[in-house]
Amino acid sequence: MLPFLRAGARRSISGLGNHIGHAARRSSVGGQLQFRSGSSEAVASAVPIPEKPQRVTLSDIQERRSRAGRLVAPTAAPSDADMFKGPTAGKPKAKRWDHHLTHESTLRAPCKLKQAARHLKQPGIISLGGGLPCPEYFPISSLSLHVPVPPGFSEPDTLSGGETVAIGKYDASVPRAAGQPPAAEYDLCIALNYGQATGSAQLTRFVTEHVELALGAPPYADWGVCLTPGSTAALEQTLRMLCDGPGRRDTLLTEEFAFSTALETAAPLGVGVAGVPMDEQGLLPGEMDRILAEWRPEERGGGRRPHVLYTVPSGQNPTGATQGARRRREVYEVARKWDVLIVEDEPYYYLQMGPPGERKKEQEGSQGLEGFLDGLLPSYLSMDVDGRVVRMDSFSKVVVPGSRLGWITASAQLIERFVRHAEVANQGPSGFSQVILHKLLDERWGHEGYLRWLMHLSDEYTKRRDVIVAACSEFLPKEVVSWNPPLAGMFHWLKVRHETHPDAASKSILEIEEEIFNRCIAKGVLVARGSWFRAQQDKPPSGLYFRTTFAAATPENMREAIRRLGEAIRESFRL
Repeated sequence: MLPFLRAGARRSISGLGNHIGHAARRSSVGGQLQFRSGSSEAVASAVPIPEKPQRVTLSDIQERRSRAGRLVAPTAAPSDADMFKGPTAGKPKAKRWDHHLTHESTLRAPCKLKQAARHLKQPGIISLGGGLPCPEYFPISSLSLHVPVPPGFSEPDTLSGGETVAIGKYDASVPRAAGQPPAAEYDLCIALNYGQATGSAQLTRFVTEHVELALGAPPYADWGVCLTPGSTAALEQTLRMLCDGPGRRDTLLTEEFAFSTALETAAPLGVGVAGVPMDEQGLLPGEMDRILAEWRPEERGGGRRPHVLYTVPSGQNPTGATQGARRRREVYEVARKWDVLIVEDEPYYYLQMGPPGERKKEQEGSQGLEGFLDGLLPSYLSMDVDGRVVRMDSFSKVVVPGSRLGWITASAQLIERFVRHAEVANQGPSGFSQVILHKLLDERWGHEGYLRWLMHLSDEYTKRRDVIVAACSEFLPKEVVSWNPPLAGMFHWLKVRHETHPDAASKSILEIEEEIFNRCIAKGVLVARGSWFRAQQDKPPSGLYFRTTFAAATPENMREAIRRLGEAIRESFRL
């Protein structure tokens, strides 16, 4: 522990028959995954994948903090996950990934000025080295927040019975009374000055503990975290770290329908994209294996076999598909077989939900929290025996998007390379965001309160999902539109049977899609065209789809929007 830290003073998801892609059921026979034969560049080791995440408990974290004592981390204090995570004795180290790093990434050296800040921990040192502005001239002396008090998370509860908390400029340095430590560990003096690219020690501690508590620590010893300005920025850095488009002609594997912003991030980097066919549980491991086994650079514009998979396993954007526990293990095994790194983007992980009509029982106390955590699907991170997973988490979907704050978890080697990039790019997330979320999540709510907030969100989005699914059943023509109720996230994916359209012989899928889309706009409803999310825009679309979201519209507006969509489809199909 560094000197400035002074001690003391599952559910399984059943198949619902989705209609995504042409190869939805080619990859399994008799319920068992069938991998195609073919030599691989790397043979998977015999280390078994853990069946369950290795989680710590709230009492473990409380005991650890009690032993460590008050966190003293002043301006630009360096920190990492090793300072806060639990014991890792007996765990192996992650594999090395030098052969996957880009030339750009290997050239990145530590930032000299950031490294110099480490000397600030020396007692009595007078700094004339760093260009840290004087906090006396920060024109903000305090911030106040009005926040919910668990379990009263609703907006009316917050307005009538919430708590107003303040963040002062010198809360962490001015003693409460003679001989007493300061009231806070983090204040505006620290947060609003320059910091380390890893983020503040205060929030690094919280997310490190959260990984161990909610996700389950990776089953290897040398893992770490780094705060980010959100997952889109993290993805751009990760792609530049691992994928060399112009030089190595790298190609990124992803779902055949993928988050459009991720595709738009890869394109300017010259990174190719290969879409893996999907079913109701997301990308098909057998199809991923087939693509890698049959990869021929001469047939792919010279692109070499992909070595990075980008996936959104829970409530995938745009399809809403959620990979079951077995599906995740199968995908991971394919990644091991072909030496593929997995970028696990999980903004919707905690918005998991049961099928419509299956209401969760409200539970009190720690038993309810344990049930919530036990019901979450295992993350790729928790089964990652090799250190080949880069997991991206974000507060955007579960706290506020405008915080522009998240974190990645990965092996120490990949975290170190990621930090080297961050030091000369974004230099870490906003200090305002960090101190506000620390005040809310760590100081006021604590881990238990935050988990209860996530439980609350999951239940609220489940209610919204049920509204839109019921509206689809009531207003959409089932003879031409089909869907699977999403089991996580914010999106509902609709398949339209374009082959039964009266003009199918004379119009393409894209033309029919555009006609329906324009009819929707004319009727006052906006939906997203499925073609916007195709991973490979140079290939003909595999079907006609629309993405709807139940994230923000009121229940009344959702029903009206689906009614208008139904009218537009009926008119187009002349029903």
